[in-house]
Amino acid sequence: MNTQINIRIPEKLLFAAKEYSREHGFGSIQEFIKEIMREKLFDEPEISKEELDAVRELASVCESKGLYGNEKDLFKKLRRRK
Repeated sequence: MNTQINIRIPEKLLFAAKEYSREHGFGSIQEFIKEIMREKLFDEPEISKEELDAVRELASVCESKGLYGNEKDLFKKLRRRK
């Protein structure tokens, strides 16, 4: 069961977190925050930097060949498979 929490953070921190999330392929700031918590609590990210780099490379190839439109479309498709 998942529990929802609410937090208050400065706008500058929220903006930086949103930018980081977008630039590093997280589907949302919530996914980014959960990943940070996993790394801090369990010392193991859900996806390694190497795996993320491989997905980015795949996205680039797919985008250049028109297989999924663009990187955003590919990440949407990958998220649905979970």
